[in-house]
Amino acid sequence: MIDKRPPANLAEQVTAHLSADIRSGRLQPGDRLPTEQELTSAWKVSRTVVREAVAGLRADGLVITRRGSGAYVAPNPTASPFRIPARRQPSIGEVLEVMELRLAVEVEAAALAAERATRRQVAGIRTALRAIDRALKGGDGAVAEDFAFHRAISEATGNSQFPRFLAFLGSHVIPRQSVRLSVDTPAERRRYLERIQHEHGRIVTGIAGGDGAEARRAMHAHLTRSLERYRKLAEGKNNG
Repeated sequence: MIDKRPPANLAEQVTAHLSADIRSGRLQPGDRLPTEQELTSAWKVSRTVVREAVAGLRADGLVITRRGSGAYVAPNPTASPFRIPARRQPSIGEVLEVMELRLAVEVEAAALAAERATRRQVAGIRTALRAIDRALKGGDGAVAEDFAFHRAISEATGNSQFPRFLAFLGSHVIPRQSVRLSVDTPAERRRYLERIQHEHGRIVTGIAGGDGAEARRAMHAHLTRSLERYRKLAEGKNNG
């Protein structure tokens, strides 16, 4: 029996269980999944939860549904896409995982941008940096502008997979829009955002100067500091 958690979490539990059955071969391609009634009874959950779970499996390419017949294991269930569930309020643990993923990708992206960026692309990165400045001066959190800045760098790599990856991450890229750091006053928050912008400036200097090593160091420092900020927040929550 599943413990009492929000419906989204319950659906994820059912999805994970069925996904494991499919990937392990317990459920073979073409096999019919248990009926909605059987799943609600077995897992002690609502029909809404079961429907969300099946929808998740379908989105992952693991099952196909047939009107009036039910859900069946897809012909090639192992070829499912990579995805990160979007949440309005992700946990600190999820934020840390995405930050580590970004660290592994964006550090090299900065170095490639320094080596490959055209003049127009460098100008675009500078424009994105100035847009953050304007937003901060206007008292805005500059979330959209921050994302645009990182997207501009990814586009300057000359490798279309980098901007595609960043677009896939979407809102996960700028976690401060959904997870508030433990800053107590507007002044402290402003100083925090100004520090981030200073780090951005160093990244731009490396890219504009064609210095891959410096761009790599600057992006690594930027993302590592952000990662540490959220780790401290996680520690505070665990100790609270």
